[in-house]
Amino acid sequence: MSSKKTIESVYELVLKRNPGETEFHQAVREVLDSLVPVLEENPQYVDGRILERIVEPERVLMFRVPWLDDSGKVQVNRGFRVEFNSAIGPYKGGLRFHPSVYLGIIKFLGFEQVFKNSLTGLMMGGGKGGSDFDPKGKSDNEVMKFCQSFMTELCKHIGPDTDVPAGDIGVGGREIGFMFGQYKRIRNEFTGVLTGKGLNWGGSLVRTEATGYGLVYIVDELLKEKGQSFDGKTVVVSGSGNVAIYATEKVQQLGGKVVAMSDSNGYIYDAQGINLATVKQIKEVERKRIKEYTTIHKSAKYTEGCNGIWNVKCDIALPSATQNELDAAGAKALIKNGCVCVAEGANMPTTPDAAELLIENKVAFLPGKAANAGGVAVSGLEMAQNSQRYAWTFERADAELKNIMVNIYKNISQASEKYGAKGNYIVGANIAGFVKVADSMLNQGLV
Repeated sequence: MSSKKTIESVYELVLKRNPGETEFHQAVREVLDSLVPVLEENPQYVDGRILERIVEPERVLMFRVPWLDDSGKVQVNRGFRVEFNSAIGPYKGGLRFHPSVYLGIIKFLGFEQVFKNSLTGLMMGGGKGGSDFDPKGKSDNEVMKFCQSFMTELCKHIGPDTDVPAGDIGVGGREIGFMFGQYKRIRNEFTGVLTGKGLNWGGSLVRTEATGYGLVYIVDELLKEKGQSFDGKTVVVSGSGNVAIYATEKVQQLGGKVVAMSDSNGYIYDAQGINLATVKQIKEVERKRIKEYTTIHKSAKYTEGCNGIWNVKCDIALPSATQNELDAAGAKALIKNGCVCVAEGANMPTTPDAAELLIENKVAFLPGKAANAGGVAVSGLEMAQNSQRYAWTFERADAELKNIMVNIYKNISQASEKYGAKGNYIVGANIAGFVKVADSMLNQGLV
């Protein structure tokens, strides 16, 4: 059977076994389509049925999460943990608390995490989890009760050498703290079972900044290869959460000018450059909408609807909000306005047709499994520090993060060139991430 036919048969199997899970289908399709030249050069992957194995999670956990709200009523949510692949280390990946969470999204995120973690060069397998619980509008007491109930079940399946969850959308320091406390209470262990912990009890410096900083570090390396830098570049960053804020911070430190940011309601444009202190006050302290920015900076403009942000003229675009936010229309606008690089700060924020358009038009496109790997990279560094019972300085952790992101760029660039797709970083990231995991699976036998 030819490599293309092998891939089609595997994809058809994924569709049959996972009906209705469109995000998972999209992620699998993107990876498989990149692997044709790899399978042709490495028939052992076909003989060992690596593709059939790698698209199937090693373990899927789904469980009931009952909890009491402040009025004394019983609420019931659904919890998930997909332990996707442990060929190169314990399962590692975030927990997402959001009403949109269902099994398909967790599978998609877990599958992506396998290759993202592989690219970091650290010993981490891939997993993901979460719940359809929405922490927005809940009291601290309600969030604590939910987290304790969630961890009461999850603690049976995780551990520092088995599965190490972290935060994701809806899961920040508060939620990690409540879950860690419950794990410690039940298991009577103080271990590095979660990452994103508080600095006083095992957390790592740079974890807050990691995804945003890492995103900018990998783009900076790409620019350096082209003899350029961020200095004088105009940048658009979608979102205004953790990733967007710290990507903006690092861009500004490197001499770039961020002129637009957004939230789920709309976006702001400030030709003079976004005042990050104002954004931090609005989003991190006051927890208000991004439109409040224009009440402080009168020259800035607010536009309802976040999709229009891609019409803002820029040299570099960093989609850092949510999946499929940058569509074909947005890609065409970026191309028309002379954008030279798009790098994904969120998980799969670019639709497949938009990514194809960007690549066809010679816009450097860095996919999320490479570009936003900074968060999980520093989670891995937190695991290393926990094992040592030692905390690194900010400077050391930041330097380690930068080194990881530089190496990711070099590895995906070399892989794309080796397999005849020079400059296609989607292909490079998928291949570089896949080969390490596939070889490890073959080395370990039929597992």
